[in-house]
Amino acid sequence: MPLPLSGLLVVSLEQAVAAPMCSCRLADAGARVIKVERPEGDFARGYDELAGGESAYFVWLNRGKESLTLDLARADDKAVLAALLAKADVFVQNLKPGAIAKLGFPLEELRRAHPRLVICSISGYGEDGPYAARKAYDMLIQAESGLASVTGGPEAPARVGVSVCDIAAGMNAYEAILEALIARGRTGDGAAISISMFDAMADWMAVPLLQYDGGAPPKRMGLAHTSIAPYGVFKTRDGADILISIQSDREWRVLAEKVLGDKALAADPAFATTVARVARRAETDGRVAAVFGSMDEGALTAKLLAADIAFARVNTTADLAAHPQLRRIEVGTPSGVVSYPAPAARRTGEAAHRYGAVPALGAHSAAIRAEFMGSMQQSRTRD
Repeated sequence: MPLPLSGLLVVSLEQAVAAPMCSCRLADAGARVIKVERPEGDFARGYDELAGGESAYFVWLNRGKESLTLDLARADDKAVLAALLAKADVFVQNLKPGAIAKLGFPLEELRRAHPRLVICSISGYGEDGPYAARKAYDMLIQAESGLASVTGGPEAPARVGVSVCDIAAGMNAYEAILEALIARGRTGDGAAISISMFDAMADWMAVPLLQYDGGAPPKRMGLAHTSIAPYGVFKTRDGADILISIQSDREWRVLAEKVLGDKALAADPAFATTVARVARRAETDGRVAAVFGSMDEGALTAKLLAADIAFARVNTTADLAAHPQLRRIEVGTPSGVVSYPAPAARRTGEAAHRYGAVPALGAHSAAIRAEFMGSMQQSRTRD
């Protein structure tokens, strides 16, 4: 059975994380993705060599693509890109705003020349506005958007440990492209889409901003919750860190009676509501900590499971590597096969080998040039 985007051609002039994240998902869904790289390659190829000799980021985000190297300062290479875009369904690019026009491909002209083309531009701050010309990378956007201010412990802001701004922008781009393709199926018209990392993260920051507007800006609390108690990490007698999440007053009563073994606490009006427990956070957490600290992990988790209390172990990446819930895929790379976590979406009857290999730099250049420039030459000959 063909994959959902089989038959579609995506051209992606991309580097780093955000645009490759988007085009990787398009490739997973069956689109043919031609990754256009500068002659020295996407700089993410050089981030590290930890994925069997390849860059971890690059291996994660570039499976199933074809690599074409172009020097867009050269007229003949510009002609190759033009030939690709003439046949493409989707064009993704994450150059600095205005850079694609300077290379000879103004987006408004592409829209006029190829009205069915879906164009998606990904940038740090967007195509206009006072910050549009600024360079932007993930950690900078984490700082600028306020995300870092609500991340970490009370002592200092912190970076989220993965590139969430890039990832959010890439996934926003992916969903916007899918929406545009659905609309094109009805109207025949493509679209011009602009996605910024800042907008993506500002959207994620909606609740902290609403709390600020409401007069109660969130505080950094590490692995605790500004609005809920008990919701945090408690250590067992044998040293395991267990995070619990009590989302309702009913769950609190169950926790108090069935796990803490304290019927009086479960009925105490001083702890009956989330607001009351947050107001008495130190005492609330202290009651939980005392009981958790008196039990070994195995006995505690058995009680939590029996009471249907939401909890998690605070794991390391080593724990994740051996996690019983972790699904992995195997992907070919120029240096061999690499295993890493599978994408979240699962389709019934999905083939196990649906994920394509990670390309070597320029691996498909000759074939792509022959295919697209050859067809263009044949068209000129017929004319």
